[in-house]
Amino acid sequence: MELDFSIVPPYTELLLTGFYWTLIIAVSAGIVSFIGGILFALLVLYAPAVIRYPLRFFMWLFMGTPLLLQLFLLYYGLSQVGINIPALWTGIIGLGLHFAVYNADIFRTSILTVDVGQTEGARSIGFSNVQTLRYVIVPQAVRNALPQAGNNLIALLKDTAIVSVLGITELVHASQQAISETYSPFEFYITAAVMFYILNLILEAGLHWMEKKVEAYR
Repeated sequence: MELDFSIVPPYTELLLTGFYWTLIIAVSAGIVSFIGGILFALLVLYAPAVIRYPLRFFMWLFMGTPLLLQLFLLYYGLSQVGINIPALWTGIIGLGLHFAVYNADIFRTSILTVDVGQTEGARSIGFSNVQTLRYVIVPQAVRNALPQAGNNLIALLKDTAIVSVLGITELVHASQQAISETYSPFEFYITAAVMFYILNLILEAGLHWMEKKVEAYR
């Protein structure tokens, strides 16, 4: 059986819609995972036990269960108790929290590796604990953690395909719609793979640019 990619162009608009929503989900969930990871790391390190231990348990649950199950619990489970989250927001929140947990470990380790002299120096010029974290410790920790957090962001981009189970028209779901009409899975899945690779290259270029900027300010 020969591949016939001439059937793909009529579905360009559908595939570009999937490309667009994949990008939106990846960027939005990436922001949630990055900011959430920093917040979780700070809470695990400095929050009172009444906050720290429940958060650690929450993180343990997210690290020990599949992303697909988490999405189902958010979308279908919460609806049973009267909390209805739109599919798009479920995908963004689910992906964001899933990777925020992994980013939290990265940021926590980076915070602990910042030289204690930095804290002492900040306190000696009158900074409070919060100011020291905000202006001295966290910026350095983020710079050190950026390469690893960037790898998680690339993994997040690939995992956007999972949100297709919620009916969101991202790349995989858009391809499945085209396949249901043409019965030609290989052509559309290969096209989707190429489009994912393009997104991946764009993301890697952006991360490389950020790392160079960060190095310039060291």
